[in-house]
Amino acid sequence: MTVNKVENIEERFNELVKKFPILDTHNDFPYNLRVQLHYEFESTKEFNFDSLLTSQTDLVRMREGKIGVQFFSCWIECKEDDMYYQDFNKPNSVVRDTLEQIDVVKRLVDEYSHSFKFVHTADEALKSFRDSETKKISITLGVEGLHQVDLSLAVVRQYYDLGVRYITLTHNCDNPFATAASSVTGGLPDKGLSDYGRDCVKEMNRLGMMVDLSHVSHKTMLDVLEVTQAPVIFSHSSVYSLTKHERNVRDDVLKLVKDNGGVVCINFLPIFLKQPGHDEVTVEDAVDHIKHIVNLIGWDHVGFGSDFDGIPKGPVGLEDVSKYPNLIKKVWGATGATEEDIVKMMGMNVLRVWKECEIVSERMKNKIKPVESNWDQREWIFYEYCREFPELFPGAYKIKEKENIYKDTQKLV
Repeated sequence: MTVNKVENIEERFNELVKKFPILDTHNDFPYNLRVQLHYEFESTKEFNFDSLLTSQTDLVRMREGKIGVQFFSCWIECKEDDMYYQDFNKPNSVVRDTLEQIDVVKRLVDEYSHSFKFVHTADEALKSFRDSETKKISITLGVEGLHQVDLSLAVVRQYYDLGVRYITLTHNCDNPFATAASSVTGGLPDKGLSDYGRDCVKEMNRLGMMVDLSHVSHKTMLDVLEVTQAPVIFSHSSVYSLTKHERNVRDDVLKLVKDNGGVVCINFLPIFLKQPGHDEVTVEDAVDHIKHIVNLIGWDHVGFGSDFDGIPKGPVGLEDVSKYPNLIKKVWGATGATEEDIVKMMGMNVLRVWKECEIVSERMKNKIKPVESNWDQREWIFYEYCREFPELFPGAYKIKEKENIYKDTQKLV
């Protein structure tokens, strides 16, 4: 990279953020409302999102950070204490808990509607930002792990209808769809994407739901990039070449991301940025990770995915949501980038991917119906009295009879 000196960065940055949004693909603030307030923020007099909080996110600092579009993460942890569990049929409350996360974000948007607007499309996100003359932050959602759909593509569809615009294929546990990076670190085999996972990617493409590859194993990344018909995102990941953590993205994958048209959004958690010989993780480490992506695959494939309020603390100089201008200006000074390249990194790359996923969806919906497949190891358990219900057509009960388990522990009347 040939670095040209950029004059008047401060002045030029202030002009850019009037027209182009800073976009963060991953903020975990909703989980803090779950664990600390049980979602009862409106009746908690000490909570005021329009004032300085002691968390990493509030409206005061979001405005200071010039945030234009925010993806709030609807994250619910894997439901087993053993993160390497493989019994995916075990009943759990994860769908309920995810719906509560979606609900609390929408209630937060309603309560602070003077500064927030919930949006459903890439065009709407940009239009709301510009029409409000940057006074309103466009809000949308991501779900952090397919364990949160509890085996069912129907749940994926319902999340989309509720406004979720990306799903991470795994969190820190395997699921019937894919292998997690943490499982490989823990010694389990890297099975990559399952056949059911391939069906899920197809359905996400059909819906216009962005496929997020943060947290997944290396083979899962490769498998998805082979089968997806739409660009992918890494909502909060960094570069493996600089920080050899299994969660980070290797160069072979980065090159495939370029071919795919996807975006890697840099994670601010220090463990994913720390480089050998650096005693303290700082904003300059984040700059290095961005520069590596730019040098390898170009400005079209980088963005921000902070993980704020899902991390104990950020790097020095990137402590909270107010610090995006600091990062952007440091990247600009270190790279000599054009204004066009800077606005791509700020958020236009992610908006482009979001829009391209919508275009792929429109094309696919004209050709294919919703994917109806189920996980081939799913347990279908019913009570004996179900056999007494009217048959859909002659022989209907026999179609799935061998897959069903019938119990006689309850009576209908």
